[in-house]
Amino acid sequence: MNQPTEKKDSFFSRHKIDWVLVIIMLIALGLYGYGTWKTGSANDFYTSAITSMTQSFKNFWYASFDPAGYITVDKPPVALWFMAISAKILGVSNFSVVLPSVLFGVGSVYLMYRLVTPYFGRFAGRIAALVMTITPIVVADSRTNNMDATLIYFLLLAIWMLQKSINKNNMYWLIGSFATIGFAFNIKMLQAFMIIPGMLLFYWLASKDSWKKKIGKLSLAGIALVVFTLSWPLSVDMTSASNRPYEGGSQHNSVLELAFGYNGTQRLLGQTTGTGGAFKGMGNNSSKSKSNNNQQMTMPNGQKMGNFKPSKNMKNMKNIPSNARRGGMKMGGGKNMGGACGAFNIGTAGPLRLFQSALGPQISWLLPFAIIGMIAAFIGYADPKRKWYQLTHRQKQVVLWTGWLVPVYGFFSVASFFHPYYTIMLAPAIAALAGLGLVAMIKLFKEFGLNSYKAYFLPVAIVTTAALQAWYVSSYYTWLTVLIIIVAVIASAGLLIFKAKPAGKAIMIIGLLSIAVAPSFWSLTPTLAKESAAIPTAGPDLLTSGGNNSGGIGNGTVNTKLLNYLTKHQGNAKYLFATADSGTAAPYIIKTKKAVMAMGGFNGTDPAMTLSKFKQLVKSGQVKYYLDEGKSGSTNNEIVNWIKKHAKKVNASEYGGSSNSNSSSNTSMFTAKNRPSNMTKPSGKMAKGQQPKNSSMNMGGGPSNMSNGTLYDLSSIY
Repeated sequence: MNQPTEKKDSFFSRHKIDWVLVIIMLIALGLYGYGTWKTGSANDFYTSAITSMTQSFKNFWYASFDPAGYITVDKPPVALWFMAISAKILGVSNFSVVLPSVLFGVGSVYLMYRLVTPYFGRFAGRIAALVMTITPIVVADSRTNNMDATLIYFLLLAIWMLQKSINKNNMYWLIGSFATIGFAFNIKMLQAFMIIPGMLLFYWLASKDSWKKKIGKLSLAGIALVVFTLSWPLSVDMTSASNRPYEGGSQHNSVLELAFGYNGTQRLLGQTTGTGGAFKGMGNNSSKSKSNNNQQMTMPNGQKMGNFKPSKNMKNMKNIPSNARRGGMKMGGGKNMGGACGAFNIGTAGPLRLFQSALGPQISWLLPFAIIGMIAAFIGYADPKRKWYQLTHRQKQVVLWTGWLVPVYGFFSVASFFHPYYTIMLAPAIAALAGLGLVAMIKLFKEFGLNSYKAYFLPVAIVTTAALQAWYVSSYYTWLTVLIIIVAVIASAGLLIFKAKPAGKAIMIIGLLSIAVAPSFWSLTPTLAKESAAIPTAGPDLLTSGGNNSGGIGNGTVNTKLLNYLTKHQGNAKYLFATADSGTAAPYIIKTKKAVMAMGGFNGTDPAMTLSKFKQLVKSGQVKYYLDEGKSGSTNNEIVNWIKKHAKKVNASEYGGSSNSNSSSNTSMFTAKNRPSNMTKPSGKMAKGQQPKNSSMNMGGGPSNMSNGTLYDLSSIY
């Protein structure tokens, strides 16, 4: 078989610019970066930390959420280090905190090309880079200041080093590869380890060393992995708690507990800490609920919002604020509405979860094509002169990407607690297998007649992928559903009819375009909507709602009059005020760059503060005010009850009432004005703690961003 050699591809990749790749990377830069300087939203939980990290090295090292270094965010700091450096140079803005994600996203596209091209040719490398570019969740993740785009880049870098170590038979590249995985652990913890089984299998199969040398080299690589993994966590855990911030998200102030608990086993088995209890029914319930045409919408606090009538084309969704569709609002039967847009809407656990409408429109558009291509590549690149287990060089590369796909696919199929945007972990494997798989399927199609099953991989892949895509788009555009099916079927049939004729090539291109249109459009929606959200997502909903603004720079609900009052009366207090959770504190930290105490961390449930310690802070004048928004959290009830019993309420009239003047209310709230007509108002007498019908109600899956609570003057206690 005449196949492009690795040496030839490597030579041209070094000495000649691939302008097609340049165009693909420019497309990626546009998709990931356009409008990030205009949008006013991002993950303000992390933006608050970035603001704090620019103020001192201590805050920088520990990823402190607040300038005073009281508590950290619930992730390690490496990704935030890049963002903090950007913000230090350019100033804190949505553009500066998102810029590293944009650049790492584009870098991942380039690495996809470099990882595939030397072994399968430029065409395969270009397809892999293009698929990576137009994967919807990749675009959404690369436009925000979450850690995922950064993580993917360093995982791909580790794979590149691994390939280098085998090609050059160089132990140092192998050590560097696993050291990079350890470095990536400090970006998003155990998520980085998901590809290690595939790396080990690939090295064992591809390395030409004896088994003894393999074990020896892997042992050294393992040591590097451990060292780079544990260096930062141990440096934190071995530091006295009095000399560092509390480790947010943990229950015992430990990074290792956070890594293997909240960010580890709880992701697989179900969250039990960090939110005040386990989340039940987060798409992991095996029992199937019967659909109801008149389903009640349920608030996060259990309040019923009347009957909601979902329609197939989702037209009745256009008047609902974007975060209401994404932030945990549930319909009867426990199902989140809005497809893959819910913050915790992850479908039903099982082997087909990633194809379901909850997650599929974010990641799985080309997953069937990649899987069929993987099988075709393994068959097509086999050497008929060898036994089946004697793999060729290219088959081993297929094993590498299969080794990435299978464990990650398995995790998302059974895990109980994750956000849909985590599925970006599948994007590199899908992109690589789609690229190399397409080349393999074309090769088999040309070499074998219609009497061989090997000739049918390409048309079957096109039709199967088109069928899945048609289902995804059917809730939005009926005409596109019909178009995808018709074009794909006709093109696949045409491939078989005109197989040996010149028209066959044009027909093949049409067939491939039929399965590229929908994911390309979905990937464009975050850019058109100028989305830069805490819970990144993609889809037409963004275009009708004006983007998924989840409370970021310039868009957090800062009550300006309240802020002026607090600033005027802060005096020598260390904290501008204390509050229960980060959702309330973050916008004030970003706006003022002053310390605000998020007493219980992200959701107000971290046991970071005790009553006795809080009393000392109040008595010493370090905390003068507490803003209560009714989210005390189970760990802070004792403190809040003490405040309510002894502190003086500040009359709202003293700071101009509860108006959020000069603040953009782009958070996830319903008001009487924008409540959809098909949602009835709550009837009957309002229960204790229930909000009146004209009040703003948080519909998000995370902490409240509302700043209309009760202000307590703590200085009156002592």
